[in-house]
Amino acid sequence: MSITLTIMQALYFFLPAYLANMSPTLFRWLPFLDKPIWEVKLGKNKTWRGVVVASVIGTVVFWLQKVAYNSGFTSLAIIDYHDFPILLGFLLGFGAIVGDAVKSYYKRKAEIKPGEPWFGFDQLDFVIGGLILSSVLYVPPVEVDVVLFVATPILHIAANHIGYWVGIQKVKF
Repeated sequence: MSITLTIMQALYFFLPAYLANMSPTLFRWLPFLDKPIWEVKLGKNKTWRGVVVASVIGTVVFWLQKVAYNSGFTSLAIIDYHDFPILLGFLLGFGAIVGDAVKSYYKRKAEIKPGEPWFGFDQLDFVIGGLILSSVLYVPPVEVDVVLFVATPILHIAANHIGYWVGIQKVKF
């Protein structure tokens, strides 16, 4: 198997978590559940809306991957989507947002302000959370983990820069 295919398959597998991680920012305009989960320890930006939206997005994206797989799009699949319930998508999405919240807790303990960069942790928190929670149903091969831990910081920084340039993010990093 080529390294390019392995990279594409790893990114495709983790797509529910990637989109779940971005969804609180993309859907912050929704007028519901805009209450902080635990403002003192997590900051005001971690809201119940973010938890709900991220979990739904992870689930829906995984469901779409299942539909695509059932329609014959199997080239990027590392799993047989027939064998897994959409619960795996929920766990990837919910895990991503839980990982982000755990990082925020430690960021506050380190007296780093919300929105301030915390290199490494800001880029990998949701990967760790998504992998841990989804491991209840599936543990990917080690090469998938390696790809995710190497590629995600690059993708995260690129996505934040794009978000900044189009006015979605307040900071580039």
